[in-house]
Amino acid sequence: MPFTFEDRTGDLHSSDFDDIYDRMFLRITPYSHAAHGNKSTWAIYVMGCRSTRRKDTRHLERHPSVVLEFSETRPGLGTIRFTQSPSSNISIPMHTYLRKTTFFGGSLSRKFKASDGREFKWQHKSIDGHEWACFSGEGYMVAHYDLRPSCMAVYGVSGNTLTIHEAYSNLCVDILASLTIMRYIAEHGL
Repeated sequence: MPFTFEDRTGDLHSSDFDDIYDRMFLRITPYSHAAHGNKSTWAIYVMGCRSTRRKDTRHLERHPSVVLEFSETRPGLGTIRFTQSPSSNISIPMHTYLRKTTFFGGSLSRKFKASDGREFKWQHKSIDGHEWACFSGEGYMVAHYDLRPSCMAVYGVSGNTLTIHEAYSNLCVDILASLTIMRYIAEHGL
């Protein structure tokens, strides 16, 4: 059964991603320990349980799994830092971590190497119904991010979902981190 994460706010830099079957809970939020007070630094946390309120601060008691530090002065890519095993505190420039799939290709099709050593590729609007789709090196779809259909009512959450196939559940943090960078690239036209 795939992990279906409900993106609670739809906000790029501050949201909870809660699996609808209560198996995993992820949070992306501004990083309070950013160097030089960079407001474009976000952290991804693996949370122990579902957040019940918007101002929940339990993540402050945890160590982030990933820190995303974007350019401070103008929209631009910065570094991604993996702070927990198996990578244990490795910083990589985002343009190296997420590389364009072709030399002259668009910036909304990029590949990355996950913590398990395998290569994956994100594509924007390449499959009907999916805003973003992530494929394995063999071409199998492993994850997708979907926007709420405009005809669907909103009841306290964004209606957006991130679905990760169960065989790749060990890569949930990698997939969310790379998706966040891809959404940032799209939002800022990089």
